Amino acid sequence: MTETFDRSRIAILVVEDEPLLLLDAMDMVEDAGFTAYGATSADEAIRLLERHDNIRILFTDVDMPGSMDGLKLAHAVRNRWPPMSIIVASGHIRVMPEDLPRDGLFFPKPYPPASFIRTLETMAERFAD
Repeated sequence: MTETFDRSRIAILVVEDEPLLLLDAMDMVEDAGFTAYGATSADEAIRLLERHDNIRILFTDVDMPGSMDGLKLAHAVRNRWPPMSIIVASGHIRVMPEDLPRDGLFFPKPYPPASFIRTLETMAERFAD
């Protein structure tokens, strides 16, 4: 029998500039038992990452205003926080594997909530120790 881990000790940073989509994604994360932080821009996301060392997974939209889009954010996070798991989502463009940072995943929008949660669970298991 596999041991379960305390999901609330693992935080997911959701980066989405559309307020309703941000709240919806954060609700899914929290309903699955994880801690959720939300940001509406890459700059805000970086500030949250600097403040909260329990963030283990970045889930970012591609299209965002500000100093960088979600793909640039994903690469910046991979460079600065190498162990971070990264999911990039978009409803407007298809992100190719070579555009993602190493070990990054792409979810086209709308993404199935059950698939999203299963992916978070799989990623979070790496950090359960």
